[in-house]
Amino acid sequence: MSSTTPLHRFRAENIRDMLRHGLITAVFCCLIAIAMTITGGENWAGHLVYSLAIGMISWLFIDTGRLLLSGASETHWPNWPWGFMLIALGVAVGFFVGNLIGDAVFGAPRYDFLDFKGHKLATGVTITIIATVGMCFFFYSLGKSKHMQSQIELAQRNATEARLKLLETQLEPHMLFNTLANLRVLITVDPPRAVAMLDRLNSYLRMTLSGSRALSHPLSAEFERLGDYLELMSVRMGDRLRYTLDLPQDLRDTPVPPLLLQPLVENSIRHGLEPKVEGGEIVVRARRQEEGGLLVIEVSDTGVGLGAAPPSQGSGFGLEQVRERLATVYGERGGMRLAPSPSGGTLATLSFPAPA
Repeated sequence: MSSTTPLHRFRAENIRDMLRHGLITAVFCCLIAIAMTITGGENWAGHLVYSLAIGMISWLFIDTGRLLLSGASETHWPNWPWGFMLIALGVAVGFFVGNLIGDAVFGAPRYDFLDFKGHKLATGVTITIIATVGMCFFFYSLGKSKHMQSQIELAQRNATEARLKLLETQLEPHMLFNTLANLRVLITVDPPRAVAMLDRLNSYLRMTLSGSRALSHPLSAEFERLGDYLELMSVRMGDRLRYTLDLPQDLRDTPVPPLLLQPLVENSIRHGLEPKVEGGEIVVRARRQEEGGLLVIEVSDTGVGLGAAPPSQGSGFGLEQVRERLATVYGERGGMRLAPSPSGGTLATLSFPAPA
């Protein structure tokens, strides 16, 4: 089923393009009929029927032919010389069949339009050639512009993906180095707990490194990795660390960038709970904000609060990474805010667009 989806999408796109071209051609034919009526002084209905018959036959012949001959062409137009031959045939078929239809509608003598006397034939051929070539060039330009726009969007998407990969590769060793530093301290004061922490770290790394390097994953997976990390920290801190993870069922499949929440929790532990003798609690809660269709994730702690923790080298790295990733993925609609928590400590709030 999935293998036929691109083909179906391609066909649907071609049908939409053909219908769009047909509508534009019909409007253009009406404008030609108006111009000929004004300049020639003849009846409007006659010019309209002949113009529409010739224009629509040419459009149908050329648009169908270009899709059959273009193959994988970027603009869905056949290359030289097939494109020029198709237009030439389209002009001939449209002029001949369209005039036959017009003659049949008004009861004119058959093939009367091929009369070489006067300027009727020359005028009709000239108008058909100019109008058809002009419309084909217009449609070709639209296809080329659409292709270029898709290439620009692809380049922007690739640049965004590369930037997200870079930010993620910076976050992973940052978390690992901090954990190893904590493990080093624990080895000297409590070897059994250090062994337990090492086992947790081994399990955490195995699941993390074996996972997909996707640019996003479900919010439930983010909460699961967060739970692994907090369990890892609980081995070292013991009863000094308590935590609650609150993820509503309807938000579990919401896509988010990997490692989005861990830097916030790491910051809460390092700068909020660790400086506090009795430790504290971390609560991570997700909710949907009806106004604006935003997903809001709050990471609150009961630590020492903003500005109370002693400054340490490298503090703020993870927070800056979170801000950059939100800006890269969501632009101006994504953001992070730090504020004092109502229950004491710090409250970090993330907000970004979430699919309905």
